[in-house]
Amino acid sequence: MSTSSISFKPKQVVKRLLSALSDRSIDIITKRYGLGKDPEPMTLDAIGKTYGITRERVRQIENHAIDIIRKSEQYGAEKPAFEETEKLIHKLGGIVTEKELLDTISTEPSIQSCMNFILVIGHPFNKFKEDEDFKHRWFIEADLADKVHGALRKLYESLKYEDLLSEEDIIKNFLTYLEGVSEQYKNQEIAKRWLTLSKKIGKNALGEWGRTESPNISTKGMRDYAFLVIRRHGSPIHFKEVAKAITATFNKKAHIATTHNELIKDPRFVLVGRGLYALKEWGYASGVVKDVIRGLIEKNGPMTKEDVITKVLKERYVKENTIIINLQNKKFFRKNKDGKYEIIK
Repeated sequence: MSTSSISFKPKQVVKRLLSALSDRSIDIITKRYGLGKDPEPMTLDAIGKTYGITRERVRQIENHAIDIIRKSEQYGAEKPAFEETEKLIHKLGGIVTEKELLDTISTEPSIQSCMNFILVIGHPFNKFKEDEDFKHRWFIEADLADKVHGALRKLYESLKYEDLLSEEDIIKNFLTYLEGVSEQYKNQEIAKRWLTLSKKIGKNALGEWGRTESPNISTKGMRDYAFLVIRRHGSPIHFKEVAKAITATFNKKAHIATTHNELIKDPRFVLVGRGLYALKEWGYASGVVKDVIRGLIEKNGPMTKEDVITKVLKERYVKENTIIINLQNKKFFRKNKDGKYEIIK
């Protein structure tokens, strides 16, 4: 089976490469890399038990077999396949996640296993295994890989926990940290591909980017989904509409009552009217109308009734009469000699 990204057939290339080995070595390599009918690689221990030998002996046989292949005539004959693979990696950015590289070639597991083996034995392919910061990735030039890694670390450090950036903005920011990288790689497609190398930077279901430890990116429940849909809505919205938006946007069944309960519990949301919720990050103060009035007077000093009404209406979707009734509560507020309202200590 050929693929659109390469002209050679990985299974046939692997078959020819393995022909340089003894039958036992072929079997061990086939099991180790999932090159047979079962594309799932076997562990050193599992293979060792099959042959009644230690895992270390299996490792020695594996390493010796790879060395034999690299020195064989068959290896030299497959130079065009290696060169084509190298060009593909350069096309994908010079450094690319293992998953994207293999998926670009084929989504069939058996072909991916064969392609992985070609990468393992081929020159000049290099692999960084998954670590705390990055996913499994293949690269050609170590210098380029180091620069991309460094830029991604700086980008992560520049992001705040709560940040949500558009794809255009995250790429723009990322490119500012890339120094000494060939202009051929400085385009949006490759920059976006490089972003996916990071385990600490990701995007949510709405295509917004940020730190993966943030619930804004790694959404785990109704509260996180609600935050994203309210934020996208951009203004206060009724909890019933929030539930509908969650179902429509994330294909997650959101019950109205459950959604309301979750909004009440989360400090990121502020009830600003009958069933209307806004985000605290928009500047809305938490609490009932009385609390809002108290906060305004604490901030601005004694205020006239008209000023209180004007400012509360920016915080809450309520009737003016509701504000007046709260303002006239003599337990909390009183008029001073200037006719302005102040807090009763």
